[in-house]
Amino acid sequence: MRGALLNVEGLRVAYGAVTALDGVSLALGSGEFVALLGPSGCGKTSLLRAVAGFVHPAAGRILLNGADIAAVPPRGRNIGIVYQSYALFPHMSAAENVRFGLDSRGVPRAAAHARVAEALAMVGLETLAARRPHQLSGGQQQRVALARALVIAPDLLLLDEPLAALDKQLRVQMQTELRALQRRLGITTVFVTHDREEAFSMADRVAVLRDGRICQIDTPERLFAGPVDAWVAEFIGAGNVLAIPAEPEPGVAIAWPAGRGLAFIPHDRIALAPAETGPRITARRFLGLGVELHVQTRTGILRAVLSAAAPFAIGDAVRVTVATADCRILPPG
Repeated sequence: MRGALLNVEGLRVAYGAVTALDGVSLALGSGEFVALLGPSGCGKTSLLRAVAGFVHPAAGRILLNGADIAAVPPRGRNIGIVYQSYALFPHMSAAENVRFGLDSRGVPRAAAHARVAEALAMVGLETLAARRPHQLSGGQQQRVALARALVIAPDLLLLDEPLAALDKQLRVQMQTELRALQRRLGITTVFVTHDREEAFSMADRVAVLRDGRICQIDTPERLFAGPVDAWVAEFIGAGNVLAIPAEPEPGVAIAWPAGRGLAFIPHDRIALAPAETGPRITARRFLGLGVELHVQTRTGILRAVLSAAAPFAIGDAVRVTVATADCRILPPG
């Protein structure tokens, strides 16, 4: 990407005989928020640690603002990091934790004090500066860790599953607050998560990783609508992946692509109509704004997302219709 703030080129990371990253390339524009999404062991945290300088790549380059930072130690990279565990010092107050990075960089005390106050105000903790971590809630500790990462005015912000330890309600609240703050500051951000919903709701682009490689990177909308293969489609829950049947099935009017293999059908592109006979609904799940119905076909379970008012119950027979444009062949992945 021309003019990218961060360029990762052909990065390879190995731990002994285990390859964690296998030729990964990635570019982030200034102010962009990119989520690294994938199952455990896919390489997303290794990629983050390599960019931070805690892992030395076996091959490849990492460019920050056009400069190769391979030989630059972590402290010299001007990168802010927030960890899943927050990594706060228990014997220090919130203000002292935030000031730590400035002290290690030799920032004069008066200037550091002003920057700490500004960073704590930025995350809404100016009144809790004197409290120690054990006196703060999980969400407040997360904010302290974020303020500590931002107080150094980093070129790049790395977030390693920073919301994983929070309960569901607080996690959703912090997703909104974190994204709003990132947009306001315009800071380029890499966010590691295994949670699809979190990645898709927060990121400008999502990079899906598997076995040390990036399978696909795109906006959440395009990724969800056009997964590159069956593995990506199933991992992100983008739609149904079914084997193309050799024979037509009564009650199923799906415009299967010509040939053999796997077909991808988005959940919301399936039309159902009441029928005397045909495939039957085996499960019904209320989603709030809609309902997910599982329809048992000969080729497998077809999941359809319809309006919450859809007049179907478990056991009902239905006619299934999918248009040609809504069904395409996918490689297995």
